Amino acid sequence: MEAQKNERRRRKFIAEIRVLHWQPNAGHTVNSQILAEVSQCVESINGVKEGKWKSTLSFYRPVVKEQANAAEFPRDFLGISLPEQPNKYYFVLRGQRLVVEADSNIQTIMEKLQSYKTRVALNFEGFQYQLGDFQLRVGKVVSIQSESLRGIVMEMEYKPISSWEKSHKIMGEFFDIWQEALSKRPLPGHFVHMEPNFGEFGLSGQYTLQHTAVQYATIMLQMIATAQSIRN
Repeated sequence: MEAQKNERRRRKFIAEIRVLHWQPNAGHTVNSQILAEVSQCVESINGVKEGKWKSTLSFYRPVVKEQANAAEFPRDFLGISLPEQPNKYYFVLRGQRLVVEADSNIQTIMEKLQSYKTRVALNFEGFQYQLGDFQLRVGKVVSIQSESLRGIVMEMEYKPISSWEKSHKIMGEFFDIWQEALSKRPLPGHFVHMEPNFGEFGLSGQYTLQHTAVQYATIMLQMIATAQSIRN
């Protein structure tokens, strides 16, 4: 019980989490073999597998019965559940540059009100590894409706409590080491970290899970744009 309390207390003060996604080279797509190679690479640099993890992200659109009322609702927004806080749900409203934390039962309330409908729902799921002071999560992106692979993601977290400036520097150095290790494998692509402008969402100072939610929203939009460019 005391260990759980300490973990919850620690989770209130996260140094930094970086969410990366796999960017295939031109003419290539993501596949399960790449995911397996990435996981093997983590283990080759002494990453210890700790268990599974999963986050779920949903893309919502309003159910507008009268077109005249359309302006009263956000055109679309994203909702995400994170394993660090299973009793919370995070909304990212891109148009309003807003991120909101709510209780997880808000999803049930939304279903009953029928004011918004889920257009796309994705699971980010895979394995969690411990590597010294770092926690790594490597997983696939799949639609809830089907098991087709949509992408590959990786979370990097520096666990010791420290200032954002210090952790940001250490994370950058670790990312370079990781990229070098991965470059030794003949994979058609690389991991990309697209850091959003958190200030636009009113986020500054101490890192929070709202920062993580904004990163996942950014990745989802990037994956949609990449898929569209491949089709075109």
